[in-house]
Amino acid sequence: MRETDETTAGPTRRDALEYGGTVLGGGLLAGCTGDPGTESSEDTDGSYSVTMEPVGTVEFDAVPETWVPYTGDYADMGVALGQGDGLAAIGVRARFAAHVYDELPGVSVDENDLVELYQDGTGKEIFYELGADVHLIDPNFMVNRLQWSRADVDEIRETVAPFVGNTIFSRAYDWHDYTAYTMYEAFETVADVFQEQARYEAFKEYHDDVLAAVRARIPDETPNIAVLYPAEVPPESFYPYLIGSGTQSKHWNDLNVGDSLARNGIADAQAGGGIIDYETLLEIDPDAIAIRMQGEITQAYFEDEIVSHLRNHDVASELRAVQNDRVIYGGLTYQGPIIHLFQLERAVRDLYPEEFGDERLFDRQRVADIVTGAFER
Repeated sequence: MRETDETTAGPTRRDALEYGGTVLGGGLLAGCTGDPGTESSEDTDGSYSVTMEPVGTVEFDAVPETWVPYTGDYADMGVALGQGDGLAAIGVRARFAAHVYDELPGVSVDENDLVELYQDGTGKEIFYELGADVHLIDPNFMVNRLQWSRADVDEIRETVAPFVGNTIFSRAYDWHDYTAYTMYEAFETVADVFQEQARYEAFKEYHDDVLAAVRARIPDETPNIAVLYPAEVPPESFYPYLIGSGTQSKHWNDLNVGDSLARNGIADAQAGGGIIDYETLLEIDPDAIAIRMQGEITQAYFEDEIVSHLRNHDVASELRAVQNDRVIYGGLTYQGPIIHLFQLERAVRDLYPEEFGDERLFDRQRVADIVTGAFER
């Protein structure tokens, strides 16, 4: 990562902020004090504070207009709250499932308009160039996954905008030794950042209704599955992903499936686990195999590049999941409230085609109405 010289870094529109978060003008107040939690409070002058580990309490004197996440889960939360126009960047475009918004009337995000933060590494300069009002990123993610120093984080927090975020997609990282939030706990905090509590409540209510309806129709005995990411396409080996409590697994946990990998002592790739081959998979022989892939994966592509290869493979063809036509698409890693509904729908239809077929399991228009604000508050 190329370093920026703090002594020569030019001012941004956030230059009303002084070291330590003191407000000198009408900008955003970026504090980092107080007890950790997930709460929001508002003062009589219109300023408000939001609390989330690991950053503690962050104070705002205006609702952020432009914002930057790194991962698609937080990007999706902001879009769900009607803030799509202010979304300025994303870590890696291919890992953000913005294509699902095409099914929501009046909702769209053009990924090509988003700056990619990862460009052979992620440097500080791009954060100065963007000049966002808030970064919906866990600063510990920047340090532990992107090799920033604590000084880098402090510099951007103090001279550009605060960080508010918690790495929620996985629980496999040993450095994540602080509060772990569920998707909707994190979503509620993001709603507090944007002061969009009504949209959050509408989304949560509909999520709960959809999930209850789906669960009422799935069998009591659910399959044991293996969630895998191909090391190459067509695949000869895979990175294993365990169905833990992270939000990347929410749709599987919602469906109460078992984890064949965990039951056989396989380590998660995000915790240093190595790749596994077809011989190892044959020893495990899961009821179903869920293949996780990035980008917009059509059923035709999945059939041609993944399923057909497994059917014709000398070893893979012996797997029960292959023989029983239970090799299914596993979704993307990063899901917020909108992407989750799409991934839940596809997962349950693929696992139980006789019960669900191609049925739409949630109302696209109702979701769009929440996003666009056309709902009863």
